[in-house]
Amino acid sequence: MNPPKAVPLVAAGHTRPVTHLSFSPIQDDGTYLLVSSCKDGNPMLREWTGDWIGTFLGHKGAVWSTKLSLDAARAVSGSADFTAKVWDTYSGKPLHSFPHNHIVRTVAISPTSSHILTGGQEKKVRLFDLGKPDSEPRFLYDIGTTSHEGTIKSVVWIGNDMAATAGEDGILKWWDLRKQKPVKSLPCPNAITSMELSRKANQLVVTWGNTVAFIHAKPDETPHHVLTLPYKPSSASLHPVFRHQFVTGSVDDEWVRVHDLNGEERVVLKGHHGPVHCVEYSPDGEMFASGSEDGTIRLWQTTPGKAYGLWQAMHS
Repeated sequence: MNPPKAVPLVAAGHTRPVTHLSFSPIQDDGTYLLVSSCKDGNPMLREWTGDWIGTFLGHKGAVWSTKLSLDAARAVSGSADFTAKVWDTYSGKPLHSFPHNHIVRTVAISPTSSHILTGGQEKKVRLFDLGKPDSEPRFLYDIGTTSHEGTIKSVVWIGNDMAATAGEDGILKWWDLRKQKPVKSLPCPNAITSMELSRKANQLVVTWGNTVAFIHAKPDETPHHVLTLPYKPSSASLHPVFRHQFVTGSVDDEWVRVHDLNGEERVVLKGHHGPVHCVEYSPDGEMFASGSEDGTIRLWQTTPGKAYGLWQAMHS
């Protein structure tokens, strides 16, 4: 008997390429949320089932990054309109808008929802205090008045007082946020294309060139697990429960791939009609989301055929 075929749920609504996807942690009621960023400038919030909740309206340019607070009550977004915005996820209203001097490519919000980090084309990481939104940000400087020598592609918050940043200069940096100083740098052979924090595994999942690397989130001497793939991954996400498999997107083709941690390709999923820019596992590991140049988000089951969310109805 053949195993059940993977049938993705297609989440439509965006009108331009999808640039980034981020899930909230599992909430007190057992559910979670998904937020998507898009070149149409309108981040969208969805239920764990993929059902649309609302759209954050206010940016005047492409949105490159949106992330949810741990309690999912806030969202922060970074845009080509030279702003980062903080949103109330219940009302959908913007709470603050923080001006920058160039495109904001990446954002992060602290575990207590008290501060945000931003980075982008200015090569500077800013730290904003949401309790004093009108005050000037603090900067994380390493080289003169910049944080990296290239565009900052990703910022992530690690614990309460640490951040990691990744740039097109091929450097991964860890920062002490209390001192606003770097504590460790890790050079990579190529420009870093993505970096996500796998919270449960406490690992950074980083891509560059044909490489995906799994690096301990804290800057210690734990050996890195580095794999070379036969294609260039645009984004990668580690399964939060099994931790022996990961999913990737690629700009070279329209496929989503699942690999074992030894690099072996387990599944190739076809459905998108353009390069896959971003992938992310749900916090329970039951599914993963992919976002594409084709403007759609597709939700895929980790175990096709299992009753879960809207797949319950499809299989009943």
